[in-house]
Amino acid sequence: MNEHSIRDVVIVGGGTAGWMAAAAFSRFLNNGYTRITLIESDEIGTVGVGEATIPPILRFNQMIGLDENEFLAATGGTFKLGIEFVDWGGLGERYFHPFGNFAQDLQGVHFHQLYLRERARRPIPDISAWSMSAVAAAKGKFGRPSPNARTPVRELFYAFHFDAGLYAQLLRRLSEARGITRIEGKISDVTLRPEDGFVQSVTLADGRTVAGDLFIDCSGFRGLLIEEALQTGYEDWRHWLPCDRAVAVPSANMGAPDPFTRSTARTAGWQWRIPLQHRTGNGLVYCSDYLDDEAAEQQLLGALEGPALADPRRLRFTTGRRRESWSRNVVALGLSSGFLEPLESTSIHLIQSGIARLIALFPDKRFDPIERIEYNRQMRDLYEDVRDFIILHYKATTRTDSPFWNRVRTMAVPESLAHKMALFEHKGRLFREGNELFTTTSWVAVCLGQHIVPRAHEPAADALDERLVAEALEQMRLGYWETAQQMPTHAEFLARIAPQPATPPAMPAADALPVFSFAEEAPFGQPGAPV
Repeated sequence: MNEHSIRDVVIVGGGTAGWMAAAAFSRFLNNGYTRITLIESDEIGTVGVGEATIPPILRFNQMIGLDENEFLAATGGTFKLGIEFVDWGGLGERYFHPFGNFAQDLQGVHFHQLYLRERARRPIPDISAWSMSAVAAAKGKFGRPSPNARTPVRELFYAFHFDAGLYAQLLRRLSEARGITRIEGKISDVTLRPEDGFVQSVTLADGRTVAGDLFIDCSGFRGLLIEEALQTGYEDWRHWLPCDRAVAVPSANMGAPDPFTRSTARTAGWQWRIPLQHRTGNGLVYCSDYLDDEAAEQQLLGALEGPALADPRRLRFTTGRRRESWSRNVVALGLSSGFLEPLESTSIHLIQSGIARLIALFPDKRFDPIERIEYNRQMRDLYEDVRDFIILHYKATTRTDSPFWNRVRTMAVPESLAHKMALFEHKGRLFREGNELFTTTSWVAVCLGQHIVPRAHEPAADALDERLVAEALEQMRLGYWETAQQMPTHAEFLARIAPQPATPPAMPAADALPVFSFAEEAPFGQPGAPV
C-alpha cells in the first residue's frame, strides 16, 4: 500500500448487485488496508429480477468460497440446463437453448455444419438430440459431472435458478463475517469535489456523512450517483427492444421443479417460468404500446400453473445502458449500469462481469483514464453483444398474429446483428470475436429454432465420408440418450444433496482458492472453472 492506494470503497445500495460486489471485494480487496462500506435502506425495496442464471455464476460462487450445496439450500435453488422457448419461431412451436456444446466436431469440421449437411439429405432428429444438457432436460434428469468425468457426462453444463432476495441475504452474511461494514440509511445528498467533479461523500437523511475514494452505484434504475449526480447519460434501445414493462408474481409448485427455464412468447411480449425448490417465479415482459398494465396482469395470472402466492408486482424500465459504466470515481453495477430484459438470463451475469472487470482494472486515487476507458469499452461490448442476441429472438420469427410481432419481425436491426445473421443464412457460418458471451451453440440453437436455416453448408463438410458421418452422429445421439436414462431425476438429485442451511464460510486459505484471470470472459455455455 502507498499514498495512492484506494482506502475507502463505498457501495451505494444493496440487493443482488451491492452484495455481490461486497462479497467479491471481501475476497479480492482483503489487503488489510482497503475498507469496504455498503449503504442501504430496509425501506427501499429491490427489483429482485435475475432468478435464472448462466454457467459463469459457478465461477463467481466458487471464487468467493460458497459451497454449492449450501448455496442451493440457502436460496431455494435448483439446477438449470438451458432455456425452453415456446411459441417464439411460430405458434405451437418450441425449441431448447442448451448450455454446453452440440456434440463433437469431426476432423476439424464444426458439428453443426455436419448436421446441416445430413439434415439436407435425410430426415434426422432436432439438433437438441446431440446436446447432453438438452437431452437431460427433456427427461427431467440431472447429474453433476465430476472434474474427471468422461464424455458424454462431462458435456453437461449447468447454472442455477434461485431466490435473488435469499441470495443477497446469504452474501450479506458472508460479507459482514469477512469485515464488510453495512450502514442502514437513506442517502439524501451527494457532495462533489469542486476541483474535478468526483464524488467526495454522500449524506444520509439523519445527517451522517460517508466519504470515499471509489463509489460503486448499485442504486437501481435511479442511478443515484452515475446519473443524478454525474449526469452520465443513457443510451435508449427501445427502438430495437420495445418491451418496457413487466409484472411478476410467485406461484405454488404443482410438481417437481424442471431443470430448465421456460420462456413463452405472448401477444405483446413473453412470459418467464423459473422453478425453485419452494415456489415458481413467473413474470410477463411486455410492450405498453400494445398491452395495458391491467390486461398484462390478468394475462399472467391466467397462465399460472399454480395458485399465486403474492400480489402481482409491476415494473417499468427503459432498455439500454449508461453511456459510461465508469464515470470519474463512480462505477455503476446492475440496474444502475443498464437494463436488458432477462430473456437469456444475463442480468446477474452482467453484474458479475462488471465486478470482475473492475477488479482486473482496479484503480488507485490517481484514477488513470486508461483504466476507465478500457472498462467502459469492455462493458459496452458486452452489453451490445447481449443486446444483439436478444434482438435476434424477436427478429427471427414467423409470427404474424399480432401488431407487436409484426413490428419486431419487420424492424431494422443493428448492423452487427444483420451481418451475423447474413453469414449464418448463407452457409451457417458463425465467428466469435474477442470475449463475446454467446457461443456458436447459442447462435445455432436460436437460429435453427426460429427458422433461420442456411441455404447451404461449408464445403469442408462434404469432404467427410457419408457413412462415417452418419455412424458418428448416431453413436453420439445414442450416447446422450443412454447417459440421460441413467441419471437421477432433478428432484432426486436435489434431495440427495440438500443439507440444512449453514452459516457462511470463513475466508478460505489462499491456497484453497481457485486461480483464474479476471480479464477473461467465460462463454455463455461454460462455467469458466471446474467445480
